[in-house]
Formats: sequence, C-alpha cells, structure tokens
Amino acid sequence: MLPPLSREQSREIDVIAVRDYGLSTLVLMENAGREAARLLLSTGMTGPVMIVCGPGNNGGDGYVIARHLDATGIDVRLFSVCPVSALKGDARINAEICQRVGLPISERVEPSETWLHEAEQAWARADWLVDALLGTGFQGTPRENIACVIAAMNQSGRKIAAIDVPSGLDCDTGQAPGVCIRATRTITFVAPKIGFTSSAAQAYIGAVDVVPIGVPRRLLETMLPQDG
Repeated sequence: MLPPLSREQSREIDVIAVRDYGLSTLVLMENAGREAARLLLSTGMTGPVMIVCGPGNNGGDGYVIARHLDATGIDVRLFSVCPVSALKGDARINAEICQRVGLPISERVEPSETWLHEAEQAWARADWLVDALLGTGFQGTPRENIACVIAAMNQSGRKIAAIDVPSGLDCDTGQAPGVCIRATRTITFVAPKIGFTSSAAQAYIGAVDVVPIGVPRRLLETMLPQDG
C-alpha cells in the first residue's frame, strides 16, 4: 500500500497515467467505480442504495458505481445536484450511460426544495447512501446547494459510504471548515489521503478502505519514499 497521498500527488498520478502510459481518464473512472462497487457489495449490502452525485468527476464515479451495483441486481437510484445536461466530460458520459440503462436519476432543478424533499423520502428506505458529491480537489466550504444536501444526508440516519473523501473534508488538512459528510466508511482510491491521519478527520471518515484504479505498478513505485 502506498503511503498517504496529498491532493497534488493524487492529481499527478492521474496525469502521468494518462500522459505517459496511455490510460484514458474514462478507463480510470470506470476502474474506480467498479472497484468501489465491489467493495460495497463485500459489505453484504442488499439495497436499496441511493447514490448522490455532484457536478464533477466524483459524481462520475457515482454513476459508474450505480451501473455496477445495478448489474448485480441491487435496487439503485441516483440523485444529481445538477441537471445531467450540465455535466461535462467523463461524468456526463457515465450519467448518460445510466440513463440509457434505465437507472432513475432525480435531477436537481428549481424549485430545489421539491428535489430535496423527494430525496429525503427515498433516503429513508435506503440500506446505504453513497456520497459522490465532492472529491479530492475540493477546498473551502461547500456551496449552499450542496451544503444542504450534505446536511440532509447526515440527518437521514442511514449508513453512508463516501467515495474517495467525505464531501466537505479537505483531503490535505483533514479539516472541515463547513458542513461535511459523516461517513460510515470511506472508499478511497489508490492510497489513503494525508488528511485522513488528522485527529479532526476521524469524526468524518469512518472505516477507510483503499481500492485500486488500474494505475501501473511502475508509476506507483515512483511515488514511494526513496531510501537515503
């Protein structure tokens, strides 16, 4: 296992994997979501599973997770904090695949109170909630539209799996200056994050599992501390 990585190191691994090894970002997202789904299934979950997706690549991971859980017969429903049409890149590709597969996606449009009420009703019957809102690139405090979703997820009383990092947590400092997901477990990619070692982070991360995303071993070895 790699030592804890910083935000910049996590980003660098992705960049080098694409630039020097020819992996595509879409393949890396697929691998991440598939492995996260496999880990969730290992918990013995039976569903329903409600996956709450943000506007970036963390949300894209959530769409991949949904597809792989659905393939095993798990009852999955998706909640997006923005319209699928507003997504970009790999996240949009995976959201549109979910639409073609027939997975229900509740998209947050005005009035937002209606969406949140619908979501809270669905979450009340969930076995797990999956937090795919904000990833390792997040810094600062969540915007109001996401902050209220995080608060509602925390208040749901359901088990929560955070993908890569609990939304609202700074992965470098382990601090949460605003509202933050309080995860039952965090499924993080490639290696733990530096902030997870902070005492402040312990209230948010729960049990931490590390899953691979198909990054070449040779690349990972370059991230290990060198003797001497």
